[in-house]
Amino acid sequence: MRLDGIFYLDLTPRLKSNSLAARMVYHMSHAFPRRNPLVQLDSGAVAEGRITRVTDFGAFIQFENGETGLVHISQIAHSFVRNIHDHVREGDSIEVKVLGRDERGRLDLSIKELLEEPEEVPRPRAIGRQSPQFEAKLRSFMRDAKERTTTGGPKKPGSSGGGKRKK
Repeated sequence: MRLDGIFYLDLTPRLKSNSLAARMVYHMSHAFPRRNPLVQLDSGAVAEGRITRVTDFGAFIQFENGETGLVHISQIAHSFVRNIHDHVREGDSIEVKVLGRDERGRLDLSIKELLEEPEEVPRPRAIGRQSPQFEAKLRSFMRDAKERTTTGGPKKPGSSGGGKRKK
């Protein structure tokens, strides 16, 4: 067996029967973990990999062919991900979609692209009507502010108009 996981069988005259060769291939293929070096990880492909490392900014996924890619935290779920450890754990097997490769040839991956998009996007809560006292104070403030900006506004008693202080 070569390091890339491919078995080569030399059928020499010493082997009298093809059934013996078939049994050897069967036993060897079950004795060693399978690796598929021909897995193509092109843009749009869906592949299964194992999470090898989880960081604050994303999770690193290793595939059967030995390549590693990154699922950025923004590509974990449709909702806001505050803590990535709530969604993925090191050692988990996970299916991801290949978004492409960056300028240095590294794989950009997404889990979110394989999830169904939620029907309703969570919206911020609307602020209800305030108390009547607050509304009255706000109207008064806005009226005073408008007067100050248009006419220079009423001066407070004791104010000298903002000039230098006298000593």
